Amino acid sequence: MVEQADAIVVGGGLAGLVAAAELADAGKRVIILDQEGENSLGGQAFWSLGGLFFVDSPEQRRLRIRDSRDLAMQDWLGSAAFDRPEDFWPRKVAEAFVDFSAGEMRPWLHAQGMRWFPVVGWAERGGSLATGHGNSVPRFHITWGTGPGVLEPFIRRVRDHAGAGRVTLKFRHRVSQIVKTNGAVSGVSGEVLEPSTVERGAQSGREIAGDFAFNAGAVLVTSGGIGGDFDLVRKNWPADRLGPAPKTMVAGVPHHVDGRMIDITKGAGGHVINADRMWHYTEGLRNWSPIWPNHGIRILPGPSSLWFDAFGKRLEAPCLPGFDTLSTLKRILSTGHDYSWFVLTQKIIKKEFALSGSEQNPDFTSKSWLEVLKSRRAKGAPPPVEAFKEKGEDFVVRDNLRDLVAGMNALTGENLIDHDRLFAEITARDREIDNSFSKDAQITAIHGARNYLGDRLIRTAKPHKILDPANGPLIAVRLNILTRKTLGGLHTNLDGQVLGSDGEPIPGLYAAGEVAGFGGGGYHGYNALEGTFLGGCIFSGRNAGRHAAKG
Repeated sequence: MVEQADAIVVGGGLAGLVAAAELADAGKRVIILDQEGENSLGGQAFWSLGGLFFVDSPEQRRLRIRDSRDLAMQDWLGSAAFDRPEDFWPRKVAEAFVDFSAGEMRPWLHAQGMRWFPVVGWAERGGSLATGHGNSVPRFHITWGTGPGVLEPFIRRVRDHAGAGRVTLKFRHRVSQIVKTNGAVSGVSGEVLEPSTVERGAQSGREIAGDFAFNAGAVLVTSGGIGGDFDLVRKNWPADRLGPAPKTMVAGVPHHVDGRMIDITKGAGGHVINADRMWHYTEGLRNWSPIWPNHGIRILPGPSSLWFDAFGKRLEAPCLPGFDTLSTLKRILSTGHDYSWFVLTQKIIKKEFALSGSEQNPDFTSKSWLEVLKSRRAKGAPPPVEAFKEKGEDFVVRDNLRDLVAGMNALTGENLIDHDRLFAEITARDREIDNSFSKDAQITAIHGARNYLGDRLIRTAKPHKILDPANGPLIAVRLNILTRKTLGGLHTNLDGQVLGSDGEPIPGLYAAGEVAGFGGGGYHGYNALEGTFLGGCIFSGRNAGRHAAKG
């Protein structure tokens, strides 16, 4: 007999868990399907740093950060730059999300047991006009427990409902068709994959062991984006806007983030918008201890590292560390190469380098203040950063600039960096350190960052001269393009209903999370403000689950 439920959730990541928990809270019987094994419950969110975008939070107020709904909305719209007729719903979802972030979001999550690190991070600072891209103030709240800490309350709720018989979890079930009856969604069918015992995130097999078909009055697609499939990334790459797609990239997400449910949902009548909008990072490292294929890790930089293109030319504002990701991506690709360089000192790496991901921040992930103090107040950089410096193939560490340049050229084999030119660039920058003011935009930005207590305490090194041996050794880091987020996707309304090409909802069909551009089919527009990916999964999953429960 075909198994029957009130709703089927396709994808056991954060958005799917939130939606399933809301459905089950309303008394609905839910089946969650995921093509990976049980140890992958929580999906991509597990690997995240756990950053959430809150507005006017207690953490901000304690640090004397003056934030408001209007300021956040100004930043969002300046970054999104909505300019297409199909941006109607993305903009509506964005406005509702900012209201959520400035209102119910934090107390709702706090009531479920979530807590946050007291120092608010200042991500994606923009570096242009007040009405342009970027966060005017720090808004990046790191969840205590990182990604697993974000998942914890929703996994708990889903597990409790599973124990009560309201939720059924079916792993290694890969959906290949959304079934419709008389124009309305009536279920799904697909293949049961062979059992897998690989560790979380590692590439699992795709051998088919059987098939399945389940019936339900609602199907919620929460299957994630396309970042694990480089061919799909290149197919959708906006070459007219960012330049040619990189020939070489590293993967910021596991291989199962394959985007296959997008076409399957299109086959059921769903409309896809903004497929050319995407968010890939420019500070990727090749993981010295990879879990998934081409595994990359992102550096979360403070503002002081000098950024050079493949030819050793210093990047200009707003292409500064942590300021404007897509402008920097376009600038790097304009050289005809798909890598760039940080040049910095030991003093900078100790104070300013962090690595994205739960596994790269064991102190925050463990929820141990003792571990945080041991890691962040030690003699060197945090242990995961020092491990990359020692073992990572992208790092060059030398005592003088001539040897550093030789190491950089040896690493790429292209001999593009000229010592004298690099020396002149760094020396010119170092002369600007003699005063507490400067015409150099990056030096000015460093002084501005240190006006914020959080940056001065833990994220921004005291300004110093790069070529002064007292600040060494010198470090060069080759930076790769790192795939990450799909900003466009399935077109939905604020309730998560998937829309057809005519703009009307398809009865019984919903989408949430990254597969829906985090809501609406792309609520970020062209740019992201950070902390808005996990938050978008939570917000869109909650909306879709609550609306489907009423159906």
